[in-house]
Amino acid sequence: MGYRVAIVGATGEVGRTFLKVLEERNFPVDDLVLFASEKSEGKKLPFRGKEYEVKALSKQTSFKGIDIALFSAGGSISKEYAPKFASDGVVVVDNSSAWRMDPDVPLVVPEVNPEDVKLFDRKRIIANPNCSTIQMVVALKPIYDEVGINRVVVATYQSVSGAGAKAIRELEEQTKAWCEGKPIPEAKYIAKRIAFNVVPHIDVFLEKDYTKEELKMLNETRKILHDDNIKVSATAVRVPVFYSHSEAVHMETKKFISPERAREVLSKAPGVVVIDDPKNAEYPLAIDAQGRDEVFVGRIREDIAFSPGLAMWVVADNIRKGAATNTVQIAELLVKENLI
Repeated sequence: MGYRVAIVGATGEVGRTFLKVLEERNFPVDDLVLFASEKSEGKKLPFRGKEYEVKALSKQTSFKGIDIALFSAGGSISKEYAPKFASDGVVVVDNSSAWRMDPDVPLVVPEVNPEDVKLFDRKRIIANPNCSTIQMVVALKPIYDEVGINRVVVATYQSVSGAGAKAIRELEEQTKAWCEGKPIPEAKYIAKRIAFNVVPHIDVFLEKDYTKEELKMLNETRKILHDDNIKVSATAVRVPVFYSHSEAVHMETKKFISPERAREVLSKAPGVVVIDDPKNAEYPLAIDAQGRDEVFVGRIREDIAFSPGLAMWVVADNIRKGAATNTVQIAELLVKENLI
């Protein structure tokens, strides 16, 4: 049995990756409908040897007959159109931040809380978490289940692709200008110059001078783990890397867990790859994770600030596992559970 699948925001970085991941994972697509803004209308995108024409998203369009829609078009578009799709009987899996903290919308990472996908019928919308949250909770969940976690302190090292295609070009242009001895173009899509720099500022500043990106990691982790008591303090940093986010994660656990046991537990966890041999300088790198769907974990060690505690290094491709792949995995869960 195949499904009629729509992609909203099909011409963007994540939208195009949706197509790759659907094809790679052999998702049962019977028909494909692509939507984007008016400026992209008429463009054609390849999928399984065929080309599909992009349609402009319009309030007048009927979405009846579509089984599932994968959204990656920004929060404002999602707020406007996701309910319209849902009212026409479509199940929406949304990649924006628009619905993540809605109490009637499940926030799902398939390796962590797959059971929550069944709650989609409240609004027929399922939210995909923030990219930095996804990779962190995939790595935290096995430890959380084993010994419990009281608090997490995390510093992220996030690639420019997390800010979109224009930010990728900005890094390219700034780097080229620096190498050629020319004036470096001003920052437009990253808060400050990103070439040969790190910027501790992602999204807007909110309460207590934490950024929105940092507070997402607190609020989304609590919702995904169903634990309002877990504390998360994040510092989100943009780095001059094109793809893949890296994170230094330090946690206070409820009970002691040795690094050896942590490696064993993580090695058996779904979606996790452990690369951890410091004597031979083996640990996950951003370039290793690029183009991959797994979450890579290394530098696993007993934390010397938290007792009991554990520290580790977590890396994942933010466009794939942090966005497109996780969204498709949610769609796969819907199929597996006969929910669409």
